[in-house]
Amino acid sequence: MLAREVVEENKRSYFAQVGKLIDLDKAELLYNSKWLGPLTYGEIGEHADQFSVADFIARDNIKRRLDAGTRVSLREVLYPLMQGYDSVAVRADVELGGTDQRFNMLAGRTLQAHFGQEPQNIVVMPLINGLDGRKMSSSWGNTINLTAEPSDMYGKVMSMQDKEIMMYFEVCTRVPMIEILEIKKDLNSGANPRDAKMRLAREIVTLYHGAGAARKAEEAFVATFQKGEVPEDVAEVARQEGETYADALVRRGMVSSKGELSRLLRAGGVRDTSTGEKYEVLPETPGAMFKLGKRRFVKLG
Repeated sequence: MLAREVVEENKRSYFAQVGKLIDLDKAELLYNSKWLGPLTYGEIGEHADQFSVADFIARDNIKRRLDAGTRVSLREVLYPLMQGYDSVAVRADVELGGTDQRFNMLAGRTLQAHFGQEPQNIVVMPLINGLDGRKMSSSWGNTINLTAEPSDMYGKVMSMQDKEIMMYFEVCTRVPMIEILEIKKDLNSGANPRDAKMRLAREIVTLYHGAGAARKAEEAFVATFQKGEVPEDVAEVARQEGETYADALVRRGMVSSKGELSRLLRAGGVRDTSTGEKYEVLPETPGAMFKLGKRRFVKLG
C-alpha cells in the first residue's frame, strides 16, 4: 500500500475503534496542532513558569528512571505543558486518563487557573495489562482490538493470564461491583478460572458486538476448544485493492500487527485446518483456511 493509503487506512481503523465507545455523530474531533502550533517561545515560557523542576522529577515514573540513571529527555518535561494547554484550548470540564497521566491532567488544572478558567475535574482510571501480564503492546500481540471479530475477541479473553481476570472485570465491563466481588470470592475459594473467563468473554463481546454474537462466539469456542471441532462460521478475510492478506489480517484485527503475524509463522503458529501443516509463509490463495495461533480460524476470501 502507498504511504498515503496506509495513513487513511489507519485513520479508518482508529475511527472504527473509537466509534465502539463514542457516538461520533455527537462528538467533535480536534487536532491540538491548531493551538499548539502558533504558540510563541514566550508563551511556552509563560506556561512553563507555572511549574517547577521539582514538580516534574517528583513523579514516580520519572524519579525511578532518574534514580536508575536512565535518560529523561527535556521533551518529556514539555509534554505536560502541551497536554495541559489542550485543556485550556477546549475549556475542558472533565479529562479522562490513566494513572500514568495524573500529573499531565493536573497540569491542565494549573494552566486553566492561570488563564482564569474553572479548573477541570479529572477522572483517573487504573491501567490494565496485556493478556500475558505485560504492558499492552501491539508489537507483542497481547492486546484485544476493539474491532476484532466476536470469536477472536472471545478467544483472546480466554487466553489471558488468570491474574488479570478481576482487573478486566472491573475496568472493561459493566458488571456491577457487587457481582464482581462475588466472582473474586469464588476464585479465592478455588473456583475454576475458566468459568470466570467465559463470563468475562461474554460480557466483553456483548459490549462491542451484542448478546447474539457473544452467544455464537461462546458456542464456537466450546465446539472448537472443548470438543475439538472446526467452527462453522470461520472469519473470512478478503483483500482490498493493493493489499496483501497480511495487510487484510491486520485491518480486520485478526492480528495486532504484521510483527505478530511474523512471530506466529516463525513459531509454527499458523496451520492448515485440514492437514495440520505449519505455514512458514502466509498463503495468498483465496479459499485457504488455517488456524492462526491457538484460538483463531481464518478463511481467505
